[in-house]
Order: sequence, then C-alpha cells, then structure tokens
Amino acid sequence: MKRALNHCTRVALMRLRQWRHDGGSVAILTALLIVPLTFALGMAYDYTMASNRKDQIDGMADAAALGAVTPDMMAQSSTVAKTRATSLFIDQLNTVSGASYSPTDIAVTVTDTPLGATITRNVSITYKAASPNVFAGVLGMAAFQISGSSSSTSGGAPNIDFYLLLDDSPSMEIGATQTDIDTMVSHTSAQGGCAFACHEVSPTAGDVAGNPGGEDNYTLARNLGVTLRIDLVNTATQNLMTTAQSTESQNHATYRTAIYTMDYNFTTLQTLTSDLTAAQKSAANIASPTVYSNNYLTKTNKNNDEDSALDQGLSNANTAMPDPGGGTNNAGDTPQEVLFIVSDGVVDQNVASGGNCSSSTRACAPINTLANWCTTVKNRGIRIAFLYTTYYPLPTNSFYNSNISPFQSQIATDAQNCASQGLFFQVDTGGNISDALQTLFLRAVSTARLTQ
Repeated sequence: MKRALNHCTRVALMRLRQWRHDGGSVAILTALLIVPLTFALGMAYDYTMASNRKDQIDGMADAAALGAVTPDMMAQSSTVAKTRATSLFIDQLNTVSGASYSPTDIAVTVTDTPLGATITRNVSITYKAASPNVFAGVLGMAAFQISGSSSSTSGGAPNIDFYLLLDDSPSMEIGATQTDIDTMVSHTSAQGGCAFACHEVSPTAGDVAGNPGGEDNYTLARNLGVTLRIDLVNTATQNLMTTAQSTESQNHATYRTAIYTMDYNFTTLQTLTSDLTAAQKSAANIASPTVYSNNYLTKTNKNNDEDSALDQGLSNANTAMPDPGGGTNNAGDTPQEVLFIVSDGVVDQNVASGGNCSSSTRACAPINTLANWCTTVKNRGIRIAFLYTTYYPLPTNSFYNSNISPFQSQIATDAQNCASQGLFFQVDTGGNISDALQTLFLRAVSTARLTQ
C-alpha cells in the first residue's frame, strides 16, 4: 500500500515540484538584473546633471561674450574687453555646483578689426569642464566631460580726429541769401552793384562810392543787417561741436577736432583737442580777414587780391595731420581721420608762373587743379568730407566774367571729386550750412551696433 500511489497523487506531486522550480528562476533572474538596472538609472541621473550643468555654463559663456561688446566695453581696448569677458565667465562658472575645470581649458579671444568707417569686434569663448558622476564612478567613469563655445560680434563707432579746413577768403563775404545779395547790390549801385562785403581798412573812393559816411562794404552790410556766408560758417562750426559731443557720447567713442582757416594764409584757430567745448569757443572767431584796400593786403603789400590759397591750405593741412590709425582703443592704435573742407571751391592764389587770372603770377582755378592735394590726402587713408558752398555767378562783375565764368560749370564737379565717396554735400545760396555740415559729420561716423 505504501508503494502504491494513485494517479491523482502522482500528478499533484509533479506539479508541486514544477512550481518550486519556476519560482526559483524568477528570483534568481530578478537578483541578477537589479544591479545593472540600478546603474542604468544612476547613469541617466549623472547624464541629466551633466546636461543641466552644460546648459548653465553655455548661458554664462553667452553672457560673458556679450559683456565684451557692450557700448561701454566698445569704448575700451580689446585687452580690457578680454579681461572683462574672462572675469565674467569664470566668476559665473565658479557658481555651478559640482563642475570642475582647469584654467587652461578656458580660451577667450577678442579681436578688433577696422572695417571702413567702423570697428568690428569679434569675441570667442570656448571651454571644457567636468561634471562629476555619482553612480557611474563605480564603473570607473568619474565624470562626464562637457564643452561648449560662444561668440559675439559688434560693429562700433571708431575714435576719429576731425580736421576742419574752412574757407574764410573774401569770396565768403558774399550775402548768405539771395535777399542779402540783392540788398548789397541795390545799396552799392554807385560801385556798379557789389554783392561782397569786403572788409578794408583804407578803401579807395571807388570802393565805397555811395556808402553813407564812406564806410567799407563790410560795415555797410552790418548796418543793413545783411548776413554773410562766413557768418553761417561761423555758426555752423559752433553747432557742429555740440553735435559732435552728443554723438561721441551716444557712440561711446572719442572725437577730437582741429580748426584751420584758409585765405591768403593758413591759420590755426584750434589745435587738435578732445575738449569740444573749447573748440566751440574757438569757432566763434571765424571771420574773413581785413585787408588794407582793393588789391592790397597791407599798405605796402600789393597781392592783387590773391586771397584764396585753397591748394596751399590743403598742403598745410596735409602736413598737420599725422598718419591715421584704425580708431580702436588697442595699445598703439591711433584715431581715424577726416578732413572737412568748407569752401566755394575756387582757388585764387599766387604762383611762380603760368598764371591765368589777370597776370602771369595769379592763378584762378577749381580746387585740385593746380595741385593734386585731395588725392594725396586720400591716399594716406584720410577721408575728405567736402561741404561745397556754391560759387555764386556774378555776371555783372567784369573780373568774374573774364576769369571765373569760363570754369564755373567745373567747380562743383571738382569739389565732389575731391571728396571721399558719400562725403560730398552742396549748399546753394540761402541753404542751411549748419544742417549740411552736421549731415556730413553724421555720415562720417558710425553708430554702435550689437549683434549676436
């Protein structure tokens, strides 16, 4: 009986043995998988932490790169900007919990490049860092290596020296508007109708014929309330200094100016200075010269009214201007340079021979005809801005008809050819010289621009 088991009992025992066998396999399999599953989850955590740290550091690199091209930094040298960007980046990087780095794994470059009338600054930041692992370290991977880069570019206004060469010759004593010209002509009919307010110490009777009290035409113009073209140049130059001050502040650049006048002589009204307020005060002294009388500079110096030595003025200005630089604040760099010319574009000066204007030693011609000074200046990398105050035709004047009229149509063209591309402006009689001069100035500078 003990050996005789019925069929049902044998089946039950077999199932019990099978159940015990399967249960052991699941437990063993679970035990075997728990370790790699734990490490997989741990590595996912480590990777997520590394990714988060990289995102933080990338944002810090972006901020540091932009920090080197802010308007304030654009007014500093590339060396200062590099120090600033490096400091910004490292200070922020040190706040990233757990991240480690070596100073040699951080590279910051800042390069300033002159580009036309602007300075282009390129900033680049690259880095390498380590994000420590919690779980992966058990497998011999102590940290995830992370890296990234950021860059920024800014085009800013350069530092510029402005040299003003202002024509104050007697031809600039013409009435500023057509009304002013007509007033002078109508009150000098005894002289044949003179539109110029010549300033003479001892005028001849013919030069002051009909003037009350025998005063010269300059005094007559003042008594009549006539505004002269030279008066507009005086006011325009003073206003320009105000514009220059506000523009350099907006552009975070440094502007300096020098003021010269040109007649029979070359006169320095203001040496090169960054004190634009002082330059404005100097500009208030702009006026045409006083001569002794018609054809006489002094009582004993008969210069035949050769009082517009514009070519000689250009030569002297060329000598006064050093070679220009790129306009950056980098060590050893110097400002860019712009020569502003305000003139009616006609030369009337003494020459050794070959004169074509009443005598063999007197030459009358458009600018840059007798000597190629405009080209000489531009070839040095100095831009020329030319404000052409239109030479007013005087068909009732015999001297004009004989000596100036033949090249009247050439004056404006030669003045424009003297100017650098885009820096020519013509003001007709009655035009606003102040607005025109400021327009030219704003063309010659650039506004700061920040791009990522």
